[in-house]
Amino acid sequence: MLPIWAVPLLAALLVGGAAQAKDFTSSDIFPADYPTVLAVAHMDKLVRLRTGGKHSISVLGQDDRDSENYTIGQVRNGTLDMARINLAVLNNIVPSTAILSLPYLFKSTTHMRSVLDGPIGDDILADMESRGIIGLCFYDTGARSYTAKKPIRNVADMKGLKVRIQQSDISATLIRAMAAVPTPVPNDRLYVALQKGVVDVVENTLPSYSTSRHNEVAKFYSLTEHSMAPSVLVFSKQVWDGLSTDDQAIIRAAAKESVAHLRQHWQEYETLSRMGSMASGAQIVTDVDKQSFIDVLRPLYPTLVTQPRLQNIVKRIQAAD
Repeated sequence: MLPIWAVPLLAALLVGGAAQAKDFTSSDIFPADYPTVLAVAHMDKLVRLRTGGKHSISVLGQDDRDSENYTIGQVRNGTLDMARINLAVLNNIVPSTAILSLPYLFKSTTHMRSVLDGPIGDDILADMESRGIIGLCFYDTGARSYTAKKPIRNVADMKGLKVRIQQSDISATLIRAMAAVPTPVPNDRLYVALQKGVVDVVENTLPSYSTSRHNEVAKFYSLTEHSMAPSVLVFSKQVWDGLSTDDQAIIRAAAKESVAHLRQHWQEYETLSRMGSMASGAQIVTDVDKQSFIDVLRPLYPTLVTQPRLQNIVKRIQAAD
């Protein structure tokens, strides 16, 4: 039995412990069965287990009012605890992230995963902290290709087309190099934009092509496979700084472990998305002259990446196995 003097102290400790418990809110534009959302749900299980139920993570959909640029603003000011976002959103904020969006940078999926999971990936994640963001991990989400109302078989087919971009200097430069017109459009308005011809071309992975229902209004998915840029899971530094070092370590480890969970789901999801898109009447265009794109886009690397440190990162990626 506790002495009388210890009762108030124990009550204070219990109240303090409860006050520190938190259900972290994470955001994703994709539905609950999408691999990135499932990966964060897996991370939630690990965090609950390893903190004894003190902390948890809830994944919420968001309306993407001003595209994912709005989301990253919420993370930076602490309104939102976490988010899974397209890496292009960070290109102007964290310059090293733009490297991973360079066209035809990675030699294969194996090469890309080796880079993201290793020291190069860790260096780029660490660059985010000075911008109010804790980079937890990269979620590789397949190759990106171009969606349109007509087949795109070579770079000449891009001429004059309005191509949707997120706010990113690199994306705009690449589109202009193909004689196309970069056109910023928020994610939640893309379906109507494609439908009404506000944009002609959208960059998609196969799963996002299907999930976003762009296969209903743009029937051709041309396998340019020009980018393997990952998405990224980020945490608010404002919130992070209020956590104990033990909790920070638990969250970091759980995030890293969630990457394997994502990859387990991705291939199956991609296959189902391909089948579903074709069943809806969409056409997967396979006879793409990738070399025509490479010849135009790879020579832009020195123009797009001008800082010596970033140029060195590009060389390290190209030299990696």
